[in-house]
Amino acid sequence: MIQKRTAISLVSLCLLLGSCQEEAPQPPVVEVETVSTDNIEIYGEYAGLIRAARSVEIHARVEGFLEKMTFDEGKQVREGEALFYINDAPYKARVEKAKAQLRKDEAQAAKALRDVQRLRPLYEQNAVSQLDLDNAEAALDMANASVSMSKADLAQAELELSYTVVRSPLSGYISERHVDIGTLVGKSNSSLLATVVQRDTVLVDFKLTSLDYLRSQRRKVYLGEQDTSRSWQPTVTVTLADNSVYEEKGIVDFASPQVDPKTGTFGVRAELPNPHQEFLPGQFTRVKLLLDVLEDVVVVPKKALSFEKGGAFIFVVRPDSIAEKRYVETGYEKQNNVVITRGLEPGEKIVVEGYQKLIHGQPVLWKEPEEGPVPEPEEMLPEPDTSRQDTSEDLSINSTPDQGEE
Repeated sequence: MIQKRTAISLVSLCLLLGSCQEEAPQPPVVEVETVSTDNIEIYGEYAGLIRAARSVEIHARVEGFLEKMTFDEGKQVREGEALFYINDAPYKARVEKAKAQLRKDEAQAAKALRDVQRLRPLYEQNAVSQLDLDNAEAALDMANASVSMSKADLAQAELELSYTVVRSPLSGYISERHVDIGTLVGKSNSSLLATVVQRDTVLVDFKLTSLDYLRSQRRKVYLGEQDTSRSWQPTVTVTLADNSVYEEKGIVDFASPQVDPKTGTFGVRAELPNPHQEFLPGQFTRVKLLLDVLEDVVVVPKKALSFEKGGAFIFVVRPDSIAEKRYVETGYEKQNNVVITRGLEPGEKIVVEGYQKLIHGQPVLWKEPEEGPVPEPEEMLPEPDTSRQDTSEDLSINSTPDQGEE
C-alpha cells in the first residue's frame, strides 16, 4: 500500500512539474528601433512686418505749375520714365539768357586775347610800357573767368530746365498722385508728387529678444553675417495672408547692434524675393527663423522615453536580447523626436513599444517595425518535449498493476 501511494505521489509530482513547464510565461514581445543620427534644425517664430526694399518719394525740384501727368496710378513704371511735367517757360528763358551771356563773355575774352597778342611784340621792342602789357593780360584773365562763370550759369539753367520733367528714380510700382494738374509745386513748399515702391524684393523686419541673441552667440551664429564655414545660413520662412507657407526663403542680412531698452528686443532684417508681388509693403506676417542646425546628433522617438525621479531612462535591447534600463540625458525636442546628448550610441536598439512592463535584465523577444506583425503566442512556444511525454506514459503504465492489485 505504501509503494502504491509513493508511486501515485511521484506520478502527480511529475505531472505537476510537466504542467508548470508547459505553462511557463514567454518573454515579452517588444518593438525596437535602431538608434541613428540626424541633423536637427532649430527654429524660432516671430511676428514680422513686410516693407519695400526701396521706397522713394518723388518731390518737385523746381517751382512751377503742374501741367501734365503721364503714368497710370498703381501701375509699374521704369527707371527714368517721365511722370510729371512742370511749366518750363521760365526755365527755357533762363537758359537762353545764360547762352547769350556766355556768347558775350566769350567775345570779350577773344578781344582781350588779341590785345595781349598785339602788345607783347611791341613790349619786346620797347614800344609800349610794362603797365600796358600787364593791364591787357589782366583783362584777358578776367574775360576767361567771366566765360567760366557764364558756362556754369548755363549748366545750372539747363539742369533746372531738365527738372521740369519729373522722372522715376527707380523701376517699381507708383502710388496714386498727391497733387492735381494745375497745382503750384516746387522746393518752396516741398510738394510730394507720388511714391515709387520696388516690390520685386521685400524686406521682413522682426524682433528678437536679448536671450535669443545670447543663445546665438553661444552657438557662434552671428545674425547678419555670412559665415561660409557653415553648411547653412540663417534663413527665414514667412506665411502668406491665407496662412500658407511662402516657397521662397529669405536671408538675414542685418541685425541691430543695440537692444531697445523699452522692449528688451533688437531688430533683425531679412531680404526676401518677391517676383510675383505676393507680398505688399505694410503687411504683417509670421516669420520662422532658422537659428541653428545640430549636426549628426543622436535622435530617438519621444515615445521611447520614460521619466522618474532619477531622470529620463530608456530600455536598450542588448545583442543577447536582454533589456537594459539606461538613464540618458536629453536635449532639444522637435515634434515627436528628442536629441540624446549622453547615454546612447548610434546602432544600438531601443524599445519603442511594449516597454511599460519591462524590468532591467529581462529577456525579450523583439522585432523591428518593418518586419511585420508579431507572431501569435502559440507560434513562439517551443516544440513539445517527446521525452517528457514518454516518461509520463511509462509512469501511467507502471501505475496500472498497482490499480490491479487494489
